[in-house]
Amino acid sequence: MAQDGPVTTDTPYADLARAVSDRGEVLLRGRREEGAAVLELRVNGVLVMDTRETSTERALATDALALAASPRRVLVGGLGLGFTLAEVLADRRVEECTVAELEPALVGWLADGTVPHGPALLADPRVTVAVGDVADVLTSAPDRAYDLVLLDVDNGPGHLVHDANAALYRPAFLETLHRTTAELAVVWSEAESPDLVRTLRQAFGSAEAIPHDVRLQGRDERYWLHVARRPG
Repeated sequence: MAQDGPVTTDTPYADLARAVSDRGEVLLRGRREEGAAVLELRVNGVLVMDTRETSTERALATDALALAASPRRVLVGGLGLGFTLAEVLADRRVEECTVAELEPALVGWLADGTVPHGPALLADPRVTVAVGDVADVLTSAPDRAYDLVLLDVDNGPGHLVHDANAALYRPAFLETLHRTTAELAVVWSEAESPDLVRTLRQAFGSAEAIPHDVRLQGRDERYWLHVARRPG
């Protein structure tokens, strides 16, 4: 339940909204940093993302869109705080974008303005929100339903938000990903995964890991896009 009142300098940390499901706790916290209000999303106590540093969430979309020839229909696996979705919508080639989000509370916080930029984002007529597991969304989708699929549900196969997400990196699901992807699928990770590249290559026929270098809070970091392309 959202709490009343903004984050102030008198409350450097404040719990703004909290939900508990069978998967555990989802928490939206506010803090002030250098005089600005910052939102952070935590799942089972682990910091997933915040609004101070959004370059990696944005880069998943911008880098993937740069590789795509015709991304008319896009699926984003994981809503987060909406920054990947925002970059997808900034591309005028995108006609439809489906977002699969496992946590209904998170969708609600963006829709009701607990996350201030959320209502305008979800009001875009190109957006459809599917509340549920991205694996279920793709399993029920027709063949080649999406031109571009972006998966950012964990920090990669070695850093799972939920243990059940391990299935998303195994051959059975990646075959489903191949079936429902018309052009390109991209999996975001904080570390390179040769095993994931190998499994994607088996499913798609073509896959590679592409580094993305970024400067975060005074330090150099490298993240990875694991890109699978349908040949031709």
